[in-house]
Amino acid sequence: MYAVCDVPEPEPGDPVGFLGVDLGIVNIATTSDGDRYAGKHLNQVRHRHRRLRAKLQKKGTKSAKRLLRKLSGREARFAADTNHRIAKQLVTEAQRTCRGIALEDLGGIRDRVRLRKPQRVTLHSWSFAQLGAFVSYKAALAGVAVVFVDPRHTSQECSRCHHISRSNRPDQSTFHCTSCGFAEHADVNAGCNLANAVKRPGQ
Repeated sequence: MYAVCDVPEPEPGDPVGFLGVDLGIVNIATTSDGDRYAGKHLNQVRHRHRRLRAKLQKKGTKSAKRLLRKLSGREARFAADTNHRIAKQLVTEAQRTCRGIALEDLGGIRDRVRLRKPQRVTLHSWSFAQLGAFVSYKAALAGVAVVFVDPRHTSQECSRCHHISRSNRPDQSTFHCTSCGFAEHADVNAGCNLANAVKRPGQ
């Protein structure tokens, strides 16, 4: 027999700042502090499962269908466990430093982003919404404020001088401002922009 109890959520205090969290495929999450949570292992598992699913679907037998259901549950549990661990670390760091968390509002990203077919498959299996939900409820329990920020231009904007240009990001990992010369890992720079966006409302 299980007992269920309601745990009161503490009221979030006034944060001294915000921890910006950029979400992605290569790096599942990257913070404005420079911490990166690589998605390589999770993506390898998904690619391996996708190849196996294709073989099982081609066979079409009852045992193959049974294995497909088992495979789907195993992948979902692995992704959820990964997201739980990342969310816990993000909330713990924000709480430790008395900051809130600024997350990307990625609603509709699957319709907005244009990618090659292999990347589209990865994007459609990307559980960013689940990670955001995990961060939100863990933050609520810890009394940490969470703000969702419009992500437009966060990957192209310089977090130092706020110059926006596609040329600022020549590849996936590199950010180099063509105006002031500031250089940083592209995902870290995007995380800083998310944190800055909360401090600069209306801009």
